[in-house]
This record gives sequence, C-alpha cells and structure tokens, in this order.
Amino acid sequence: MSKPLVQSTGRRKRAVARVRVRAGSGQVIVNGRAMDDYFPSRTHRMQVLEPMKLTETAEVYDIDITLHGGGPTGQAGAVRMGIARALIVLDAELRPSLKKAGFLTRDSREKESKKYGLKKARKAPQYSKR
Repeated sequence: MSKPLVQSTGRRKRAVARVRVRAGSGQVIVNGRAMDDYFPSRTHRMQVLEPMKLTETAEVYDIDITLHGGGPTGQAGAVRMGIARALIVLDAELRPSLKKAGFLTRDSREKESKKYGLKKARKAPQYSKR
C-alpha cells in the first residue's frame, strides 16, 4: 500500500478514528472492510462522506480508517471529523466551507458518569416509605 498523503484524527463520544488519505479513486476502507460492509446504515454512510461531497473530492482520494470505541453513530461522527481535518491539511482553501458546515467542531457531549448510591448518573433507587 502506498504511503499516506495525510493522517488525521477525529473523535466523537467514545469513538476515535485515525484517518489516512492517499491519492486514488474514492475507495473507503474501515478497519479492513469496505465502508458499506462496516456501516450498514445509509445514514451513517452519508454522514461519513459528507465532507468529501461538500468539497467535491469523493473520486480523488482513497481513505483508510482505523476505528475503535463507541457505537456506530459516534464512529460515523468521528470519521467525518477526521476526513474534514485531513482535507484541510491537503488544501487549506477548503477550511471555510468545512467550518461553515460544522465538520471541524468537536462535539463535546459525553456520557455522564455514574454516581455511587444511584442506579445511573442521575436515576435514584425507588423510594419506599415502609
């Protein structure tokens, strides 16, 4: 496999995506599998490819993605951010359009941690008077 042009990282919730961009024909590989195989949901596939469609670079680069942590939605968001960051390194003139679309903003919402004495982060055990 050829040396990557750019490497970048995207994060969302508990998911972390390492994105490598190479010159190619638009092939996207996620954890060694085709993107259609890894993300069966059409919504997630659309979300992953949004930065490339916006910048019209979908047929220009091959993308190799390594994902770990989180669920499908968080992973798709992490990949989208990683791709957007990589595209900026390749062409700085794409930054305003990607920034306006919100692809460069880290969504900082995380799951609140569980507290002792409670069932979840805020849910308390049922109160019993007797």
